[in-house]
Amino acid sequence: MYQISRAKKKELVERIQSFFYEERNEEIGDLAAENVLHFVMSEIGPTLYNAGISDAIGMTEQKWISIEQDLEALKKPEVNR
Repeated sequence: MYQISRAKKKELVERIQSFFYEERNEEIGDLAAENVLHFVMSEIGPTLYNAGISDAIGMTEQKWISIEQDLEALKKPEVNR
């Protein structure tokens, strides 16, 4: 599972609690909110992580194409005799 700081975990727990209160008019405690966070991180997190990796791969491929073009432009003409 992904590691997050205590401060970030506390913030996320509070946001989950706010969500439940605003959307469902339910007050949930810290433990319930931590359980929701754990569920999201373990069940949904890998999908989001993999999407981020795929985006990074796509961006890297585009950058590599740009670098290749820049390098090709630096080539000097060769003298044919």
